[in-house]
Amino acid sequence: MAKVSEESRLQCEAAVKPYKEKIDKMLEKEKTVLASIHEGDADIGPKKLSLCEDMIYISSLYIAFNSLSLKIMDVKNNDALNDARKILYKAIIYLEEVVTDVIDIPYADLTPNHDLIQNVPIEARFTIIKKLGLAITLLKDAFGDNSKWKWSFVELEGRFTTVAKNLIDMRNSVKDYFDPRSEKYETTVLYIRLIEKLLNESSTAYRDRYELSTRRIDDMRNGIRYLLALRKLDLAIGNSDQAEEVKKKAVVWKDKMDADHKAGRSN
Repeated sequence: MAKVSEESRLQCEAAVKPYKEKIDKMLEKEKTVLASIHEGDADIGPKKLSLCEDMIYISSLYIAFNSLSLKIMDVKNNDALNDARKILYKAIIYLEEVVTDVIDIPYADLTPNHDLIQNVPIEARFTIIKKLGLAITLLKDAFGDNSKWKWSFVELEGRFTTVAKNLIDMRNSVKDYFDPRSEKYETTVLYIRLIEKLLNESSTAYRDRYELSTRRIDDMRNGIRYLLALRKLDLAIGNSDQAEEVKKKAVVWKDKMDADHKAGRSN
């Protein structure tokens, strides 16, 4: 790697200074909002969603750090990318605090969670999920295919999938999904299609991590949980044939997991 000149380093520091100042202000805002939140407050849900969006914005500023570093010094800023990764985890945690981190949860069990954000329309929820998904994709691209964080992104994306699924109120959204006259129809269809895609991708990613990296049973279990959540979604929207195929796949995966576990114990 070519040596970075002092001039380039100073130029880069000057270029990122406004971004750093904005991040500091946003983090101070986060502290203020958290201090204003009290258990039982009626607006606790919307405040957590707002904090999530703020974290997504901060992550974009860190990713911009890296872009400037590459442009000015031709050097990747791994510290900034790691900060972006940590901030995106915070964004997901804020959503988990609203709609839980349970992968295959019955839709009815989410009613108390959705009551916290009942005044947040599906369009706003979908926008948050699209922003978060884009931020994760940009971060993965910035790290590159050979990053040491390759397999850790399976967890980040899996947790994203879970909150994306749990954020939508499926009991009410199913009606809009089947009603082209509903003003929520288009958003609902796009949102549910995205969830289907994410559940499928996360199930495969956990299976791959199990097979190619960790051999940890909990990775395979998570892959199966995402399949079961996908089956539940397929049943909700009337895709019974697809639901049956997903069920068969889950059984095959479980049989393999049990066989591997048994073989491991006997060695």
